[in-house]
Amino acid sequence: MSIPSDYTNRVYAGVLGKLIGVYLGRPFENWRYKDILERLGPITYYVHDRLGDPLIVTDDDIAGTFAFPRALDDYGISPDLSAEDIGKAWLNYIIEERSILWWGGAGNSTEHTAWLNLSKGIPAPASGSIETNGTTVAEQIGAQIFIDGWALVSPGNPAQAAKLARAAGSVSHDGESVHAAVLWAAMEAEAFVSNDVNHLLDTGLSFVPKDCLIARLIADIRQWASGNEDWEATRQKIEDNYGYDKYPGNCHVVPNHALMIMALLHAPHDFQRGQMIVNTSGWDTDCNAGNLGCLHGIMLGLEGLDAGPDWRGPVADRLYISTADGGRSITDAVDISLWLANLGRKLAGVEAEPAPKQGAKFHFTLPGSVQGFRPQPGQIALDGVKVHGNGEALAIDFTALAEGREAAATTPVFTPLDVLKMRTYDLMASPRIHAGQTLRAQVKADAGNTGSVVASLRIRHYDGEDRLVDVDMPDGKLLSAGETASLEWVVPETGYQPIAEVGLVLSAADGRANGRVLLDTLTWDGCPDVTFKRPAKVSEPGIGDQGAGDFWRRAWVSNVHFFSKHFPQDIRISQNRGSGVILQGTRDWTDYAVEADLILHLGDYGGLVLRAEGQRRYYAARLTRDGKLQIVKRHDGEEQVLASAALTIPFETAFTMVASAKGDVISAQIGDVAIAAHDTAFGGGAAGMEIHEGALSSTRIRIRAA
Repeated sequence: MSIPSDYTNRVYAGVLGKLIGVYLGRPFENWRYKDILERLGPITYYVHDRLGDPLIVTDDDIAGTFAFPRALDDYGISPDLSAEDIGKAWLNYIIEERSILWWGGAGNSTEHTAWLNLSKGIPAPASGSIETNGTTVAEQIGAQIFIDGWALVSPGNPAQAAKLARAAGSVSHDGESVHAAVLWAAMEAEAFVSNDVNHLLDTGLSFVPKDCLIARLIADIRQWASGNEDWEATRQKIEDNYGYDKYPGNCHVVPNHALMIMALLHAPHDFQRGQMIVNTSGWDTDCNAGNLGCLHGIMLGLEGLDAGPDWRGPVADRLYISTADGGRSITDAVDISLWLANLGRKLAGVEAEPAPKQGAKFHFTLPGSVQGFRPQPGQIALDGVKVHGNGEALAIDFTALAEGREAAATTPVFTPLDVLKMRTYDLMASPRIHAGQTLRAQVKADAGNTGSVVASLRIRHYDGEDRLVDVDMPDGKLLSAGETASLEWVVPETGYQPIAEVGLVLSAADGRANGRVLLDTLTWDGCPDVTFKRPAKVSEPGIGDQGAGDFWRRAWVSNVHFFSKHFPQDIRISQNRGSGVILQGTRDWTDYAVEADLILHLGDYGGLVLRAEGQRRYYAARLTRDGKLQIVKRHDGEEQVLASAALTIPFETAFTMVASAKGDVISAQIGDVAIAAHDTAFGGGAAGMEIHEGALSSTRIRIRAA
């Protein structure tokens, strides 16, 4: 299989199309056509502000679509990836009741039902089968909404996309739901090499049974739409023949698939019109608009997205993937697109492309990309600051920058304040950057600038009232017209509060400055030197005592039953059944040590976690009830004791544990008792605490170089 020359850009357009569709349709999800027309009118642009919602939200359509292909990294990059392995990825990344899925209960939510089956030991595809769950549960919409990733890694290879989509869809669904998912995935894969909508439909139909309901539905809609510009007439025929009243369950795939086919046929090459039709038509709007948006993005490219209103500007590439691997939760369309495109190359037997600009976190190399950067508002912010990507760097434009004003642009690296306004889906995330790491940037002043500016790196962290506080590097670099500079700053301690944003701030050197500064790269590296504990209450003049806030606790990705900040100990976790963990950190954390003051109050074991790649893949240093210090590897539910030594510490007794990972050596020590083991299963990941059916607390957890 040959890779299209514009493959990465087309993947990027597909990812953006998915995001735009989901964010557009999400605020009125499950509304009916009549209600949409009466309350909102035809949907021609974002309406979130009219309904009091944030634009960028957590959503199952986005999180599942871009989390489940991680199974390729975890279990082998192959078109033969099995449903069983994708099911294992579900168990590793999805935190029960907290991430990705609609947790509507067994028999109500298809995905919740499938997750319960997986957790009980029923492997995929049985976990999603009609035999296990019944036809109604198995044929809801979920298989279809998650398939775009499998198509994006299969450019021009609909057979591969269909095979992967069938395996993935079968984890949770069966029957017509899987047929719809397979058909749409094949169409998206073929859209990399064809923009003939009838050819795409024929391609998709070749991978599903000729007599299935999805095939019959498509034949009907093709007939209704042929030579007919009246999409509303087609929509009425769909409601009359395939409407919600014809199918049981909460959100059946058939009516919604019908709307997607209708919108594609009535707007084959028009992203704007397609989104208007599919969203105005109602039912599961974010799902339908997301799938259609991805297909249109692949087929029409970035130019197709830009042919109508400014869809991309408000989105600014932002997306959230809420999983147990919290260091990857706050991300952007550029990062996801490059990852998917390299998976596609590897599947095709082509060498992956190197990371742009030596692996910088923010590099702005895709056309128009801004990677979450937006002007920062505030009391001293300069009016009219604009940011845009030029395909090589991020341009920050400013006018009349003078003393007392600033021009700043930042991007999120942790859970935003808007999380407090989000409905339905939780955001499980941990900060991407911590104290002790080195923040770096490359900047250039445009040659046509007037006046000089001082460029400084900025972090924004939460405080005791969950407000954002700006902290700037102490010595910025002076930039005159045409000059370049390298900025470097070791991130300081933040009072145990998480860092929410990073970016660049410009101030006038003297007089007035006008022009543009280009941010070429922004990145960070190095091992953190950071301590996690409950922030102290502080007194602020005129306000009084500030509480510790709650975002410091949100920084821990947690699957435990109880996580309190109100005990005498700074952090206390409790698990009722099985083992539970809290995690903080990223895959970039490779060689590091964790030093913690702990108390095991009750439990079969408790201790520290190292190099966690989710909730079922990590190393642990444990103190056990039966008197042992152990190093354990946990891998997809299987545990292997790598090292052990006798050590008895009674419950309710404080002790200090040091655990470290350096190269292939995993070590642990309490007092004079030390153990070590060699293993290479996990090269990097988060740190944290683990408890099994009991309670564990800490007053200090420090991460430092090993």
